[in-house]
Amino acid sequence: MNLDEYRRAARAWLQDNVPSDDYPEADPVSRAKSFMAGLYDAGYSGITWPRQWGGQGLTQAEERAFADEARHYTLPTYLFSIGLGMTGPTIVDRGTDAQRERFVRPLLRGEEIWCQLFSEPGAGSDVAATQTRAVRDGDHWIVNGQKVWTSVAHHADWGLLLARTDVEVPKHKGLTMFVVDMHHPGVTVRPLKDMSGRANFNEVFFDDVTIPDEHRVGDVDDGWSVAVTTLLHERLSISAGVGMGGQKDDPASLEALRTMVDTGDPYVRDQLVELHIRTRALALFNQRLAQETRAGVFPGARGSAAKLLLAELTLFRADLATQLVGPEAVVGGHPLAGVIASAPGLALGGGTNEIMRNIVGDRVLGLPPEPRMDKNVPFKDLKVGTQA
Repeated sequence: MNLDEYRRAARAWLQDNVPSDDYPEADPVSRAKSFMAGLYDAGYSGITWPRQWGGQGLTQAEERAFADEARHYTLPTYLFSIGLGMTGPTIVDRGTDAQRERFVRPLLRGEEIWCQLFSEPGAGSDVAATQTRAVRDGDHWIVNGQKVWTSVAHHADWGLLLARTDVEVPKHKGLTMFVVDMHHPGVTVRPLKDMSGRANFNEVFFDDVTIPDEHRVGDVDDGWSVAVTTLLHERLSISAGVGMGGQKDDPASLEALRTMVDTGDPYVRDQLVELHIRTRALALFNQRLAQETRAGVFPGARGSAAKLLLAELTLFRADLATQLVGPEAVVGGHPLAGVIASAPGLALGGGTNEIMRNIVGDRVLGLPPEPRMDKNVPFKDLKVGTQA
């Protein structure tokens, strides 16, 4: 079918299949998995992913057409955002054919949920300071350690785990990437509650967790290059909102804010225009990066610029909403309260704004990098945070 027919078919499917707010299913996981299965069977999951591994094998034009139609809805796909935007693309790019065959199709169809296991108590922005250890034992690896700030880990079936496999070399060189079974008896997931009482993240503990070598992604001690692939996909997916659903009823959208305030005030109009400009600029930048990626030109460090732009846009929206609506905007129960409370997280997740600026300055603009005193020091000789 041509693109217009594709768009009409997608519009009709969304109208008939996106669950309403009063959807009767009480279990959000079952609800999400059921929706993803229908999305996949209809041909709208993994639109541009390789057909041989379970994707639809279509072009970016079809993906953009579907996204345009889906933005009018809130899709129950958040639980799959890590898999769709980060771990899945890493398996496609760096995994073996056996791994692609085993993991990609179930991910796209919503049969399995994924999480990403990078950050630790002593390794946040400095991911290479990872202390979780993986020791080889024949055809398996034994893993011990802790990860933190892990989204959807309490629902995940699989995780992409970065672990240290050599302490005799500098920290970037002694890492290896694995796929870990989150149902292994040695894996413990504990929710982390914030001051509002919500638990949007988790800490994960590994006690003698066994991982078969066939679940290693990339070469031994080459995990940093695999992690860079994941982080690039992460920053692109965060900036593009992969797996987050549409924009329907976004309480901090331009349209919603316009209905909350008097747009006759010149200052208000100027701020709303600025919000529109920033939102549109980011959308166009993401579209360009997506087109280049589909053409085989990976955007590299420019993905960090997209992620930085989104974090700054989100903070700007939250600050503007607070200014325009007043103190009541942050009170529990107000439609803007959740948006404002979650805004600072985007300046941290996927790399802090400060780290993103360093990456853009160093790798995009060619500015002199900051001095690194630990670059060639063996990991065992570094003074890193104590594992909690």
